[in-house]
Amino acid sequence: MTTGHGTTAVADLRTDCTADADGRLTFVLRAPSPTSRLLLRLRPKKGQPEKTLHALDLEPAADGRSCAVLEPDPALAEGRWDAYLIPEPGAPRQRLGPGLLDLRTLVDGHLRERPSPVAVRVPYITRDGHLAVRAWLRTAHAEVEGVRVTDRSMTVRARLHGAALGEAPAVRLRVRGGSGTERTVVPVAEEGGCGFSFTVAYEELAGDAGRGNRVWDLSVVVDGETSVRIGRLLDDVAERKDIFVLPTAVIGGAVVRPYYTVDNDLSLLTEGTRP
Repeated sequence: MTTGHGTTAVADLRTDCTADADGRLTFVLRAPSPTSRLLLRLRPKKGQPEKTLHALDLEPAADGRSCAVLEPDPALAEGRWDAYLIPEPGAPRQRLGPGLLDLRTLVDGHLRERPSPVAVRVPYITRDGHLAVRAWLRTAHAEVEGVRVTDRSMTVRARLHGAALGEAPAVRLRVRGGSGTERTVVPVAEEGGCGFSFTVAYEELAGDAGRGNRVWDLSVVVDGETSVRIGRLLDDVAERKDIFVLPTAVIGGAVVRPYYTVDNDLSLLTEGTRP
């Protein structure tokens, strides 16, 4: 069966994938030919052609299968990378399904300090049952380590990777869509200059909700100018939006809901005032 882009889908074609703490991914599968290759394809945006491919050679493994290793360098561009097998040169590529995914080293990834640029790779199973790799590549990142939600506010504890708070840091809540509307909160810095916490009071955001539904994206501003997105990337969860559901609150008839975006960044939704 052909699935587009010259791709042949094979239902029982699967690969094991193991991640290590350095970002290295090892794929092990049964390859039909010594000249087979494993292909990672950066999934293009809707309506756009594919542009970025990364091919890996397959080498014999000890159990008679074949092995391909994706080294930490070069870093993958941010996005979703679909996995394929090229059985032999010139043959249609075949979409790979997941075998055993060993992601144990990623579970406590937030405990390791990450230099700049912060590069993250998380293998996962797509909704249609195939293997893909979710990659992030950012100059710096603020990792959420805890969220406490009440009916009046949200308190977040986070840690910077690839940057330090510097002097006069601020947490910025900016309305998505280019309106320029934003609010700022002064964070409480922890010893060492990387950890911090802050509290967002819902009342001011809820008062602004009368203008319609709004999404507020959260960033921390370091050194007075560099804006670093706040989110949760450094573990084994590729898609947390529908898994980590945070409580909503009602303030003055408006609904405020913190949530993780499709990119695992932290945002707040304020929904219009109820009649």
